[in-house]
Amino acid sequence: MNHLNVTEARANLYRLVDELAESHETIQISGKRANAVLVSEEDWKSVQETLYLISIPGMRESILKGKDTPLKKCKRKLPW
Repeated sequence: MNHLNVTEARANLYRLVDELAESHETIQISGKRANAVLVSEEDWKSVQETLYLISIPGMRESILKGKDTPLKKCKRKLPW
């Protein structure tokens, strides 16, 4: 994670947004009153989707179980 102060981030905001879209690295921005983290929109949507999925009861366990299921045991045609 890169670290910048607010003044540096403000002066380079357009460049930072372009770099985030390419690198997917987060940037910590330090201010006098508070700190923030700058992430690309794509990465933020991914975080939101992950949080949603793990909020569904049993979903995490189902994903972990499915990950360990051999491909040969998977159905070719899904009922839905």
